[in-house]
Amino acid sequence: MIALAFEVVDIQPEPYAAAPQLTATLRVTESSGAAVHAIALRCQVRILPQRRGYTPDEEAGLLDLFGERGRWPTTLKSFLWLQCSTMVQGFTGETEVRLPLPCTFDFDVSAAKYLQSLRDGLVPLELLFSGTVFTRGEAGFGVEQVPWDLEASYRLPVEAWRRLIDQYFPNTGWLRLDRDVLSGLLQYKAAHGLTSWDATMESLLANATAVSAESFSPSALSGDPRP
Repeated sequence: MIALAFEVVDIQPEPYAAAPQLTATLRVTESSGAAVHAIALRCQVRILPQRRGYTPDEEAGLLDLFGERGRWPTTLKSFLWLQCSTMVQGFTGETEVRLPLPCTFDFDVSAAKYLQSLRDGLVPLELLFSGTVFTRGEAGFGVEQVPWDLEASYRLPVEAWRRLIDQYFPNTGWLRLDRDVLSGLLQYKAAHGLTSWDATMESLLANATAVSAESFSPSALSGDPRP
């Protein structure tokens, strides 16, 4: 029976991918001496937010995910980030393999929202492995499953995530909107002669700020109808 172990050597932004992608370098060790023909490897990557501290600025960005800090003992739990896979070529003893980690900057995805809220430091990750191992020997080929208890940990620098996002979305981001909302924004943009989506959102924010300030003005609070 094979005896596998996995170690994460490094995780870095992939410079030549068509879409945002981190690449993990894994060291795979087989200690029984069996010749491994190939491994169809699957990996679940989880974020462990409870294993790091947060500044007040980061806390504000995490409010939507975990609530106020007083609730964190019950809400700050590990969550799934990625499901990915790769093929490991044949080896005996030890080998290294690159595992693609495709990423998204969609703020409807909890992991993207979480990572964007961090200023610096490290992101604790847990990689859980599964899959199928194809071995070869004197009697021919054999098939075994990667044990479910095999895992590895890694602390991803926030700076690596920021380099990835800056590479694909320099100084920008994007939001997914309902079609009716998008239609309303298009009408507002055209009606006000605005030339970009940035100008459209800035106009809406300025109007919202003005309304909010007027609502809390001394005259409004006292009931004085004068402007």
